[in-house]
Amino acid sequence: MGSVPAHVHETVDDQLEAIEHTHEVSIVLAAARGSHAWGAASPDSDYDVGFVYAPTDLRRYAHLEGVDDVILAERDAFEYQGWDVRKFAGLLADSNDGAIDLLRSPIRYRVTYDPDELAAYVERTYNPIDLYHAWRGIAASNYRKYLSEHLVRTDDAIFPILGVRDDEYVVEGDEGRTTVPADDERFAETQTKPTVKRNLTVVRAAMAARYLKETGEFGDHDLPALEFEAFLDEQAPSVFDADRIDRARELLERKRAGDGNVRIGDAVGRAFAHPPKRIDPEIHARGGPDRERLDEFIDEMIAAVR
Repeated sequence: MGSVPAHVHETVDDQLEAIEHTHEVSIVLAAARGSHAWGAASPDSDYDVGFVYAPTDLRRYAHLEGVDDVILAERDAFEYQGWDVRKFAGLLADSNDGAIDLLRSPIRYRVTYDPDELAAYVERTYNPIDLYHAWRGIAASNYRKYLSEHLVRTDDAIFPILGVRDDEYVVEGDEGRTTVPADDERFAETQTKPTVKRNLTVVRAAMAARYLKETGEFGDHDLPALEFEAFLDEQAPSVFDADRIDRARELLERKRAGDGNVRIGDAVGRAFAHPPKRIDPEIHARGGPDRERLDEFIDEMIAAVR
C-alpha cells in the first residue's frame, strides 16, 4: 500500500480546509492521484490530490449560477482537482478511469464518506470497453506527444515521423502513411522529450488496456491493479512476456529513484503503444453502473457532510 509522511497529511488537510472556505463546499472524499497513488513517486514528486465535494448550501443547485463541476487549485508542490458529487457520479456512470482510480487510491486524505461500498460496486459494474478506450487513448496520445519524433505543420497539426530519407519524411497522416518533402516550409521538425516518466506513462496505460482486453477474451475482465508494481508482480505474467515486464519494472524503479526526467528515447515501441482501435463490443461492452444506484450513493455522500 502507498504512503506519504504525516506532515503531508497535515498539509493536505489544511489546504483542503482553505479550498472548502474559498469555494463554500464540503469535501466528501480526498485521495492521492498520480504517481503516489500507483506507487511510482520519487523523493521530488509533487503531490496530486483528487477530491469530491458538495456545496455547503444545497440550494445553490437551484441557483442561476449553480455549482462548479470542477475545482482546480495549486499550492506549492500540491495540485488539487475536485469534482462536484453529481459530476463525480456522472463520471462513474461513464466508467471514467480517473474517477474509478480515485475510489481505488491507497492513500486517503479525507474520508468524511467511506467509499468502500461504492468502490466495490463500481469495480463490479464498470463498462470494460470504456476503460479500454480511455487507457488506449492515454497510451497513444502520450506516445504521439512525448515519445515519437514528429513534424508540426503551420496549423499545429502533428505528424509522427516514421522514417527519414534524403529528400522527404515518411510520416503518419490522418489517412495512414504518407510523405512530406524535406523542403516543405509548412513543416518543422520538433524533438520530443522521451523521458523515463513519459515512457512509464505510456507503457502503464498500454499494458492496462491490453490486459483488460486479453482477460476479457478469455473469461471475466480483470481490472488491473492501480499500484503498478502489484500489477507487474501478480497480473501481468498471465498476459505479457518476461522481457516486457522487466522493461516496465526498470522504468518504474528508475522513476522511483529520481530519474523521471532523464531522456532515454522510445523504450516502449510504437506498435505496443497503440493497442487496437476496435475491439468486439459483444465481448467487451456492458451496461455500466446503474444510474439510480449511483443516485443513492450521491444521497449518502451528501448526508455525510450535512
